[in-house]
Amino acid sequence: MTISADGAPHAKGPVFTGDAGVTFAFPAAGPAEEAARRAVVRAADHLLARQDAAGWWKGRFATDVSYDAHDLFLRHLLGVLDDRVAKASGRWIRSQQSADGSWPLVFDGAGHLGTTIQTYVALRLAGDGPDEEHMLRCAAWVREQGGVAAGQLTARVWLALLGLWSWDDLPEVPPEIIALPKWAPLNIYSFSSVMRVALVAISIISAHRPARPAPFGIDELFAPSGTPAGPPRPDNGWEKLFRRLNATVRVCSKGIPRPVREAAANACVRWLLERQEPDGSWGACTPMTTWVILALHLHGYPPDHPVLRAAWGFLEECAAWPEDDVRALHTVHSPVWDTCLSTTALLDAGLATDHPALVRAADWLLTRQADRPGDWVARRPRLSPGGWAFQFHNQHYPDNDDTSETVLALRRVGHPDRVRVDDALDRAARWCLGMQSRNGGWAAFDADNTSTLPARVPFFDFGEFCTDPPTADITAHVVEMLAALGKERDPRTRRGVRWLLGQQEANGAWYGRWGVNYVYGTGCVLPALVAAGVPRGHAAVRRAVAWLVSVQNADGGWGENWHSYADPACAGRGPSTPSQTAWALLALLAAGERDSTMVRDGIRWLTERQTEEGTWEEPQFTGTLVPRAVAGHYEYYGHVFPLMALGRYVQRTCPPRDVQVGRQRKEATEPDQ
Repeated sequence: MTISADGAPHAKGPVFTGDAGVTFAFPAAGPAEEAARRAVVRAADHLLARQDAAGWWKGRFATDVSYDAHDLFLRHLLGVLDDRVAKASGRWIRSQQSADGSWPLVFDGAGHLGTTIQTYVALRLAGDGPDEEHMLRCAAWVREQGGVAAGQLTARVWLALLGLWSWDDLPEVPPEIIALPKWAPLNIYSFSSVMRVALVAISIISAHRPARPAPFGIDELFAPSGTPAGPPRPDNGWEKLFRRLNATVRVCSKGIPRPVREAAANACVRWLLERQEPDGSWGACTPMTTWVILALHLHGYPPDHPVLRAAWGFLEECAAWPEDDVRALHTVHSPVWDTCLSTTALLDAGLATDHPALVRAADWLLTRQADRPGDWVARRPRLSPGGWAFQFHNQHYPDNDDTSETVLALRRVGHPDRVRVDDALDRAARWCLGMQSRNGGWAAFDADNTSTLPARVPFFDFGEFCTDPPTADITAHVVEMLAALGKERDPRTRRGVRWLLGQQEANGAWYGRWGVNYVYGTGCVLPALVAAGVPRGHAAVRRAVAWLVSVQNADGGWGENWHSYADPACAGRGPSTPSQTAWALLALLAAGERDSTMVRDGIRWLTERQTEEGTWEEPQFTGTLVPRAVAGHYEYYGHVFPLMALGRYVQRTCPPRDVQVGRQRKEATEPDQ
């Protein structure tokens, strides 16, 4: 990297040229900021070098290894598990085991019982013996936690499929659930979009109650008689009601005439087939696709049927072979999310808005906009499509988060066909506005999916997986997008701002549903509030700043442990990470704290930890799919967010706090005080 050699003064300040020959200009500043400027150019070079020729970026998205186990289970159940796949998957699963014998949900986290049970059984299928040292440690750990009986529902469903658990001890999910009208309690649209597909597939599976017995037993995973089977379930009215309801459903299911049951199963299959994506998947997600493949197989679809061939092709495409004898399954691909964030990061860094890389990214993103209705029409039947989904192919489940972040990126790109871009932005804004829930907030995939009933069903121990209520982080991104489009005074935007202000925790932070956790939520909300006209001197902004100051680590960075979802005492506490440090900095910069000691310390933490390749090491899982249940590691989180924070810092795109600014915009925020 070199500074412009001609020595001529630049209108903005010093000019840096990266290794790829791309030039960045920065505002005039003292030498104390030189390290940050150089870090920006190195990080931008790193990102530009990783763009696909088609225009997109995609980092690896990782979860825990339970989904690798599901893949082996499916192949065993369908009789297609070959030795090479089994052993290669087994090597990957073993490599993720903790010292105590368990498997965690996150890097360096505590063991998770359901995941550990499933991985143990998967390793048995891969050929590992129960007397091997790592298996003995695992079995002992499972017994200490209460054994199989204390495991989560998903684990026990797979064990039933493998003949290792009784179907009678599982909830009854009849396929007739597909016939419940949308207004009925526990209809399929009262569940979240991800669980909805799995639920319909499981209803077909449970109607067949299949089992392809594994060639081994797992007595070693059962706790001794008298051992408590995990934490006691709540003995309340809901628990008793649903247990009686389940018993009633089970009895009634036995009396359902065969033609009625077949008609219900056929309706479930039709519903699933209507939602298969062009890449062969369901929701472009391996867990959902796995359940559906099994359901269709049980319903009589032959292996060579085009639907199943396409689905298997998707699963094979999601299998990565980091080494010749190691196989790891990608849960999902994240190109839309990675591309819009990468575009924003490069723009924040100061890359020319009409740079070919940004135009290519915009062209690709424009091809991904949904042009047909998805499941969201269940609650918004007259709304026209216009959203973006997370993946390459997912027309049925666009989401407000990808849509708002894509709009924020596209509006800043100097695209030659401005009419095309503006038309896409208008359709996206209309779709997001139409997806606002009655309480003023926005959820991920649905509107007004706020029933608490699915989460109360004691058998469905998926927590926040069950429904899709509005969340602070997604609402913040939508509000920020609307403000960027000049709609900060729109009554619907103001309702979103009021909802956000009402969601602030007593400590000054905001809960992060889709990222870990309060640092993420606060990092999303503060920039949105300021963009929407909330003064930087507003009490909510100052409380959030004070909280971020209180949780900054001594090394200058920020971090938060995944366990803050279960233990609020962990809020904002944990080893510093690049992405979480960047989220805190983005919030503080928006709040006008650019020249504060805490911001300078955070910037220094990032610049000192940048690698020679221009990126940052982040093994921690800072993404979230289901709080307390499914964490996510985004390969690009540890790069794009630091680049955003450093870019906004050196480009001075966040002006210092100014009381006068707040006064000038008071009219826009008065109703929200």
